[in-house]
Amino acid sequence: MDYLSWRTWREAEPDLRDLLPETALETVRRAARAAERWHGEQARPTGTPYTEHLMEALEVLVRGAGERDPDVLAAALLHDVVEDTPATVPDVEAEFGPVVAEYVDWLTKPPVRSRQEKRTAKVGYLRRLREAPPQVIAIKLADRASNVQTLDRMPPDFQRRYYTETVVYLMPLAQGHAFFAPWFADWARRFAHLR
Repeated sequence: MDYLSWRTWREAEPDLRDLLPETALETVRRAARAAERWHGEQARPTGTPYTEHLMEALEVLVRGAGERDPDVLAAALLHDVVEDTPATVPDVEAEFGPVVAEYVDWLTKPPVRSRQEKRTAKVGYLRRLREAPPQVIAIKLADRASNVQTLDRMPPDFQRRYYTETVVYLMPLAQGHAFFAPWFADWARRFAHLR
């Protein structure tokens, strides 16, 4: 099953209102607004607004994995702000507290200067996730589920690389998870032609 219904906060909020207590909903609402403010006009490689990816990751966590923890949901919406915007971990902590900031910090790849350094840093980052708290792993799996559910819209060479990276580094993190393990197994079968 794909999670592509929530492209904006306006589309997500009615469902979330039925699922979350008001205080939790307010935290997630503030995170959605902060993500929109920090990411601004950024777009995905497909040309869609970057915030659509964040809403997809949120939808995967809520509707798929059944996550209700407002700190986890806020961090899912903010998982790329330190990596891709001028926001810093202290900025996130000032607005959302130390738990959300810690999750975002775990999910932020280190800065790099060269293409070779980028690949090495990414592999190190993906391996380090094995030591992350389960909440961080769930956010990362939701992030990757958002990215791979429409992998067929990307260039063929990227599809193959991303498929392999997902199978090698991300799917092992999903093992034993009631939602993510079967979801990724099904996804890998649907995209098996990329092996």
